Amino acid sequence: MAISSNARFVGNFEHTIDAKGRLILPASFRAKLAEGAFVTPLDHCLAILPASEFDRMADSLEEQVAAGEVDVNALRAFASQADEVVPDSQGRVRLLPHLREIVGLDRAVVVTGALRRIEVWDPARWATVSPAGTEKLADAIERGHGLGARP
Repeated sequence: MAISSNARFVGNFEHTIDAKGRLILPASFRAKLAEGAFVTPLDHCLAILPASEFDRMADSLEEQVAAGEVDVNALRAFASQADEVVPDSQGRVRLLPHLREIVGLDRAVVVTGALRRIEVWDPARWATVSPAGTEKLADAIERGHGLGARP
């Protein structure tokens, strides 16, 4: 089953990483990653990207490097920090120790849908990021509906 470019990940789930460093994905996310995915650090969390989304990001980064807009070391970091995964029969994916360490993940995590990707957050960090995102969303919705900025 290939992932549709329209596939969206939504929701917010509390999960744990098991002793072997595996995360059980929310049931609604599993089929969308059946063909595999990539795990990479992104913005203080781990992102789990369907292969199509990882390819889109990699292509964009390569184009920016070729145009001289981005240093080649950014491309190296993106590729070298990624791990290719396929969910097992129970919907688990491995989160390598060095990747968990980069973003400060321990046992308890918050798994969130971020439309084209899944994000895995440390609960304390998510508790600070989530309210700020809610505020920004309210502003964006109001501007998008012609209501202007919030006071």
